[in-house]
Amino acid sequence: MARAIWTGTSTFGLLNVPVKLYSAVSSKAIRFRELRGEDGSRVRHKRVAEADGEEVAYEDLVKGYEISPEQFVILSREELESLDPKRSKAIEIEDFVDLDQIDPIYFNQPYYLGPAPGAERAYALLAEAMGEQRKVAIARFVLRNRESLCAIRAGDGILTLATMRFADEVVPASQLEGLLGEEPETPPREQEVEMAKQLIDSLSTDFDPGSYEDEYRAELLALIERKAAGEDVLAAKAEAPKATKAPDLMAALEESLAAIKGDELSGGAERQAKRKPAAKKPAAKKAPAKAKSKSRAKSAK
Repeated sequence: MARAIWTGTSTFGLLNVPVKLYSAVSSKAIRFRELRGEDGSRVRHKRVAEADGEEVAYEDLVKGYEISPEQFVILSREELESLDPKRSKAIEIEDFVDLDQIDPIYFNQPYYLGPAPGAERAYALLAEAMGEQRKVAIARFVLRNRESLCAIRAGDGILTLATMRFADEVVPASQLEGLLGEEPETPPREQEVEMAKQLIDSLSTDFDPGSYEDEYRAELLALIERKAAGEDVLAAKAEAPKATKAPDLMAALEESLAAIKGDELSGGAERQAKRKPAAKKPAAKKAPAKAKSKSRAKSAK
């Protein structure tokens, strides 16, 4: 049973809702141990002082900010924790915005927010009101001695919280030299754009997170099992796909569309069998916040 990693109060005007924070993700990454190659002995890392090579105990560590080469301002844990104690246990809601206004690049780590004992009614009130308004709360709180910006969303009576990056942490595209490469000699032709749109339509479907699996992890686990069984696991490297050259764009689009149509007619393509036709919504109406929030959460990961 997962335990709360943070407890505090969500403040909304004069409404204070005691809440608990739970991690919304569980990493499935395969982790390796570092071993000495000659005998498989475990390798351990130690904290060693550069001045004399002596090992440093965890309780003797302090934080230092380098203001010039080898010149540090040292701050103790107590000094850092005293920076703003009145905000250390409060999620202060500052604004309510539409989810569409937030670029997914700002989302960071997702969490669940649950009510503390005795706060269930106030929590349900906030979740229901936010859900009906389809608004996202932008708030601040301190997690692990660091102030975080966050977005709180409501869905199915549950509040979720995603930490966000501050604006000055996101690198503007204008500062990335060569991001778009060289200017193409000729812009995409209208016929090519229309063909590309047809290809997008053919591949469009409703988002189902369960249909996407970590294929690399599955292959790595299988490789480990074969290796443990004494099999030879070396295989030829797969060739990286080659970029489609400009003169071949139209041919590649036509071939892609023909392949998809052929799969749909034969019914033999596994991906096509899994796919559901996308529901077309009137242009004037917005998609439900719940559906969009799932999509946003995926982008932010």
